[in-house]
Amino acid sequence: MLVNARTRPVAIWLLVGVFMIMGQVWLGGVTRLTGSGLSITEWDPIMGAIPPLSHETWEKAFHLYQQTPQYQLENRYFTLQDFKRIYFWEWLHRLWARAMGVVFIAGFVIFLVQRRFTRGMVGPLVILFLLGGLQGLVGWIMVKSGLTGEHTRVNHIKLAIHFLTAMVLLVYTFWFALLLLVRRQQCFPAKSLRVWLWVSVAVLVAQLAYGSFMAGLHAAMAAPTWPDINGYAIPPGLWREKPPFSNLVNNVITVQFIHRLLAYVLFILLLVIGWKAHKSPAGSLLRRTSWLPFGIACLQILLGILTVTHSHVHIPIALAVSHQFVGMLLLLSLIWMFFISQKPA
Repeated sequence: MLVNARTRPVAIWLLVGVFMIMGQVWLGGVTRLTGSGLSITEWDPIMGAIPPLSHETWEKAFHLYQQTPQYQLENRYFTLQDFKRIYFWEWLHRLWARAMGVVFIAGFVIFLVQRRFTRGMVGPLVILFLLGGLQGLVGWIMVKSGLTGEHTRVNHIKLAIHFLTAMVLLVYTFWFALLLLVRRQQCFPAKSLRVWLWVSVAVLVAQLAYGSFMAGLHAAMAAPTWPDINGYAIPPGLWREKPPFSNLVNNVITVQFIHRLLAYVLFILLLVIGWKAHKSPAGSLLRRTSWLPFGIACLQILLGILTVTHSHVHIPIALAVSHQFVGMLLLLSLIWMFFISQKPA
């Protein structure tokens, strides 16, 4: 794709999309940690953008929530005011998603009229649209998992799938924008570095998945200590559930142990990546941003430690969503490194 004045507004539009996706994930974290995600029991893409405006419509929405397992098993003490508080975050989360759709459609129409799209953009734009629709569908499937049976939260595996599909959308949008912003002549080929980047991205994806398991299971509260895990380097009870495979996704201690282990592995990998990238020619984009992923990872690990060690009674919302947000920045920094280490055109 060509980098020129004609396509630059499209790149800016895509970067706005990157920001909005990150904002959506941030709102999703707040929604989850405030227990708000199951407050809206219906999926109405059009009229659902308007919150209840009268006492009668609020009572109707509250009545529907009262039929959910979360209310029946955990929140029977809720008044209408309590319900309005949790309703706000889920409504705002969904409203932001609708706003993303409006920005996409409005930008698409404007740039189509202005003829800013090149032939090579058609396929990626279709894929971008499909990924956005998939993300909304997966989100509703996740919400439905918490509205039946005796579940008072959404299924943590479906939560992880929802989060990872958001990361796919985020990375795809960011890569698309880079194609329109960065000239390939600015890239420096680093074949061996790209191998390390591949491994790091794979480890980070696993780390993000286990971060979702941590969030969905509230696993931080099971061992709010560091560097030990309740006094142990390797805690007992890692394989207490049957069948053994279930421990990898359902055992809160095992989930936290793996999440921490992946963080240490990623720390070492990014240290190596920073060192190898720093050996690229002086003045190159690769050299100038060589330590970016490692620096972000240090902040990410610090926020993770603070989140865990402050989770004795409840999970600190500000720390937890900051930890998640920096995780997205880390992913984007690796994608940036991957982009600028490819062969110049």
